[in-house]
Amino acid sequence: MHVLDLLQSDSLGLTLLWGEDALLGQQVSGVTATDLEDPGRFLGPGELVLSGLVWWTEGDLAKADRFVAALAGAGATALLAGEETHGRVPDALVAACRAHRVPIVAVPARTSFRAVTEAVYLRHWGDLSRRPARTFALPENVRGELSRLLEDGAGAAELLDRSCAHLGRVSGYLLTASGRTVARTPSAPVLPAERAAAVSGREGISLGIEADSSPYDAWRLFLPDPDAAPPRVLHEIAEVFARYRDGRNRRAALERAAGQELITLLDRPGPADPGALEEALAAAGLPAGGTYRALAATSGEALAEALEHLAGAPYAVGRTAAVLYEAPDAAADPADRIRSVWPLLRACGGPETDLRLGAGARAEGADGLRASLSQARFALTATDAEVPVRAVEQLGTLAELLAGVPPEVRGVFGARTLGALGDGMLRETLEVFLANNCSWARTAEALHLHVNTVHYRIERVQVLTGRDLSRLDHKLDLYAALRCL
Repeated sequence: MHVLDLLQSDSLGLTLLWGEDALLGQQVSGVTATDLEDPGRFLGPGELVLSGLVWWTEGDLAKADRFVAALAGAGATALLAGEETHGRVPDALVAACRAHRVPIVAVPARTSFRAVTEAVYLRHWGDLSRRPARTFALPENVRGELSRLLEDGAGAAELLDRSCAHLGRVSGYLLTASGRTVARTPSAPVLPAERAAAVSGREGISLGIEADSSPYDAWRLFLPDPDAAPPRVLHEIAEVFARYRDGRNRRAALERAAGQELITLLDRPGPADPGALEEALAAAGLPAGGTYRALAATSGEALAEALEHLAGAPYAVGRTAAVLYEAPDAAADPADRIRSVWPLLRACGGPETDLRLGAGARAEGADGLRASLSQARFALTATDAEVPVRAVEQLGTLAELLAGVPPEVRGVFGARTLGALGDGMLRETLEVFLANNCSWARTAEALHLHVNTVHYRIERVQVLTGRDLSRLDHKLDLYAALRCL
C-alpha cells in the first residue's frame, strides 16, 4: 500500500500539502498515532505517522523542525496531520516536511484517526487476500470470547492472554509511553520501565492503541518477535484494547472526580471535619485509618501515570494533586520510587514541558493530611529543572527552603532588605564577607582590598540596611536576602 492509495479515498477527505510522486509511492508498513514532540524512538521504517498536533506551539519553528526530523530519522513514509486542534495544518510544519522530504497530508476534523488506521490495514491486508472487508483475521471463537470478556469487565492481562493464546507461546506486552507494563502474556519476561520506554518497531512489532490518552499513558501493543503474528491480527487485537481503554477511561474520569472532591475538602478553610474526610477517602477508594501522603505536580496526567508505576499502591488523584495511601510496613519512600520514573515521563512530555512534583510528609487524620498537602505544594515550588522531584523532608538548607517561597515574595524581601545597597561594590563586599564567615582579613584578600576598606564598606552596609553584622539573626536576614535576589 502507498500514500497515494489513501489520497484517492473520497471517504477520508485527505488533502496533500506537500509530497513528490516518488515519495508518495513508497511502501507503507504500518501506522502510528502520536502527539509526542520527539516520537522517533517509537517509529519504524515505512510507517505513516498520525498526529493531532497537540504538541505544536504557534510560531515555534524549532519545535516543528525537531518533530519532522525525528520522523525522517526513523524512516517514516509520511505525516498525516489533523486539522481539528488548530483549525489547519501550520505552514511551518509544511515547510519542515519539505525541508526533510517527508510528505505531509492534512486530515480534516470530520475524519477520525481510527478511520485512517482502518483504511490502512484493510487496504494493506484485505487487498492482498482478496477477501471482503468484513472478514476478520482473528478466529471467530477468539473474537466471541474477547467480546464476552469485555462485557464481563475482564482486566487487561486476561484480555491480552486470551487475544494471543491461539498464536502459541507468544511474548506480548501492553505498554504505556512512559514504559509501564499494563499487561504481558504469561510467557513474556518482565520488562523494566526504562527498557520498555525505549522499545520500537525496529526490534519487533509495535502498534499504537487509539484511544483518548495523555502523552504519558498512551498505550501500545508490543511483540518482540516481528514474525509472531500477522499485522492484521495485531490490528484487531489493538481494536479490542481500544474498546477496553474507552471503558477504562470512563471509570478513570469518575475516580478523578472523586479524587478532586477529596483535594477540595482538604483545601476548604475552617476546622477539619474528620467524618467528612473519612467519607471522602472512602469515595475516592482509599482505605480508612491509615497513613497517607499528599503529592502535588504541575501535571495531573503525569502524576496519575507516575502513581500507576507504584504497582498497586492505593491513591486518589485530582487535577494537580493526589493523596497516596501508605501501608504501615511500606519500606520505600514513594517520592524515591517516583523519582526513578520521572525522567521517563519528562521524555514523553518533551523538552519544553514543565514537569515537576513535590511530596509532603506522612500524615494521619484530617489535620495531618491538610498539612501534608500544604507541604507538597511548597516542595513543588522548590523544584526546578535540575531537581524536578522534591520531598518536603529534602529541604535541608536555607537556600532550598527559600526556593519554595514564591518568587514575587522573595523579590520583595530581597529588594526591601538590600535595595539601599544598589548592585555595586557594597553588595559584593557583603556577599564575600558572609561567605568568609565575617573574616575581615579573608574578605580583604578575596577582594584585593585593604582591611580598612572592608571595615568602611561593611559599616556602610550596616547603616544602609539597619542590620548589625555582629548579631546572628541580622546576618541571617542579609544572607537570606542575598539568596532571594
